[in-house]
Amino acid sequence: MRRYTGSLTVELEDVNTGVVETVSETNMVTNLVNDLLGMNPMGLFYKCSGQYDDMMVWNDEMLPICPNMIGGIILFPSALTEQAGNIYPPSSNMPVGYASNDVNATGNVKRGSMNLVESMALADGYKFVWEFTPSQGNGTIAAIGLTSKKGGANLFGSDAAVDTTLLLLRQNSLDLTVDWLNTLFRAIEVDFENGLLYSIAYASNTVTVTRYRIPIFDVGLNEKLDDTTLTLEDTTVLQCSTFRFYGSYTPYGIFLDGGDGYWYGFANQANSSGNATMLWIKIKKSDMTFTEGSWTLSNAHLKAVGSFREDSSYPNTQRNAVLRNGYLYVLGYDNDGVYKINIANPTDITFLSFGFTSEAKSICTSGSCEVRLMMIGDVIIGYDFIIDVSDRVEQTIGGTRMSNNLATPLFRYKEFLVGWGGSYGNEYRYNFLFTPYLATICNLSQAVVKNADKTMKITYTLTEQVVSS
Repeated sequence: MRRYTGSLTVELEDVNTGVVETVSETNMVTNLVNDLLGMNPMGLFYKCSGQYDDMMVWNDEMLPICPNMIGGIILFPSALTEQAGNIYPPSSNMPVGYASNDVNATGNVKRGSMNLVESMALADGYKFVWEFTPSQGNGTIAAIGLTSKKGGANLFGSDAAVDTTLLLLRQNSLDLTVDWLNTLFRAIEVDFENGLLYSIAYASNTVTVTRYRIPIFDVGLNEKLDDTTLTLEDTTVLQCSTFRFYGSYTPYGIFLDGGDGYWYGFANQANSSGNATMLWIKIKKSDMTFTEGSWTLSNAHLKAVGSFREDSSYPNTQRNAVLRNGYLYVLGYDNDGVYKINIANPTDITFLSFGFTSEAKSICTSGSCEVRLMMIGDVIIGYDFIIDVSDRVEQTIGGTRMSNNLATPLFRYKEFLVGWGGSYGNEYRYNFLFTPYLATICNLSQAVVKNADKTMKITYTLTEQVVSS
């Protein structure tokens, strides 16, 4: 068994006076490395589906651990909770700076550079050295954490470079019937601890909730690990009097997990003027009781929240809305903002302006399945913007976050993400690593302020010790 310890020194030098301010601290180590090397949810690190079962190559991408799995740094304006399980802090503590294991050749002023000469492997660990110019990483710094090389590149996105926080661990080709694909593509929740998948469908004034057993951390005697052995456990059909999907050829509507003990369905037609009508259903997970109704949203100009169309060969999906902390976020019709709607009080509706016109393209590759709005953790991500939990909008360079076609939300367990999708007959299960994690946490005894009059050098040494278990 290996035990990791770390220490850092922050040096801030005033470029005008030459005065150097130095802070030295020790850190705590999170469960990150043990999770990644000790867990195998859904058998994602086993090759089990033939030639189209694409998997990440560990060497160079993740190993050696330093400077790959641990190869970046993140600077936070507020202190972090010192718990081994705290691997993703809330976006209310959005970083002021970060860096990867290379030299920043972009115009991203939040990103610093690794000193490739002074950074090196040690006999018992690794010495990282990062440098920030006067224009880089400015702000209050109260906590620092080591992250992955990918997580330290552009975090959730920047206005200077296209990057993604998602590292594809596995792409598993699905050789399934269309009915099974429809079930997977309608997935609304994955209960990782209990090995359950929930799928919700609308058809002919009914909402059908199905629960399946899915192998995640244990495999039954008659099960495989290629999504062909989902076992149906329960089906509940809800007869609706108000709620329905709009349209006929393409049914417009979406189901979302509220994270509050309920699933929600929403349906609307895109409208460029006037009021918007939104149909809704609220389903209690514990007993499948439900309520439903209709909202009139005054002077709200919305895109359709989403759509799901069955096809004889493949499903067609689109996602333009997410739920966060009791609010529905829907892309505006004119691509210049999102509407934030209180699902408990729809008169509480706010338009969050981007301050620019978004390209509003799919975050994943365009095809028969597309996602224009998604959420990872508590960060809402669009094609060329992000929205933190405080509803602060940040413009980023437009670009796809994954070269895949996603139909479902990305379901997260610790650092691992899973989702299903595809395009025009090529369907897959995707397993990703969410890379801007915390491998270490170091709260500074006193916050420092980095500004345009100062350069900054951070020396972070991580060492290991073999101990008996």
